[in-house]
Amino acid sequence: MAGLGLAAAPAPAYAQGDEIQVYDGGLAPKGVFNLTWHNNFTPKGLKTPAFPGAVTADKSFNGVTEWAYGVNKWFEAGLYLPLYTIDKDLGFGIDGLKLRTLVATPNGADRRVAIGLGIELSYNATRWDDKRVTSEYRPIIAWHVNPKVDIIVNPILDTRYDGLKNMVFAPSSRIAYNASDAWAVALETYSEFGALKGFEAAGDQSHQVYGVLNHVARNGVEFELGAGVGLTDASDRFVLKLILAKDLNKPKVRK
Repeated sequence: MAGLGLAAAPAPAYAQGDEIQVYDGGLAPKGVFNLTWHNNFTPKGLKTPAFPGAVTADKSFNGVTEWAYGVNKWFEAGLYLPLYTIDKDLGFGIDGLKLRTLVATPNGADRRVAIGLGIELSYNATRWDDKRVTSEYRPIIAWHVNPKVDIIVNPILDTRYDGLKNMVFAPSSRIAYNASDAWAVALETYSEFGALKGFEAAGDQSHQVYGVLNHVARNGVEFELGAGVGLTDASDRFVLKLILAKDLNKPKVRK
């Protein structure tokens, strides 16, 4: 994804989170390949796997490279490969792959309000999820209050293709202060309330809050560094994340 106003919410009902980001609707320019490398480490997390043989969050390291291509001014295609984890019980392993499509308001960063929709189709290893095929539907609402302040909401729905009522509501949000074109600080939230047919009790829901620092270097590499704390017993207690992103080529200029 172009731009690090950038996830994925932690999802104990499904598995771990491989990407922890809030989508702002930014798109790679037409004809441009973008690479984003997601990394997160959980020094203190849930010690019980979501199902027998699953990756355990506590003291695990997750990563994925996300390849994106700007198809046109409003559509971006993406591939997450490889997804991988190192955990204290299972060691290193490949977790699967994901295909992504993203449609969004063109030049959304220059508009007061921008909207979009990201759709992910996942093929999961048995250590990552007990269902081979799952998907995420991520609506994007980005409100650029002024040049300094952004408010972004992603009311995400996760599905295991077992009925609409069983879709899981896992929203994320971001409030950012843009100190300059190169620096921003933000507060992000990631939650999982449970299935639409009936949310979990408050103590069984997952809720995390992250402090985040963003920086765009002179060479075009974007950095996002964040630390998150869990607010319930169903949340990982402490998580660190690092995201690096860069366009791999420049858009072609027509003569």
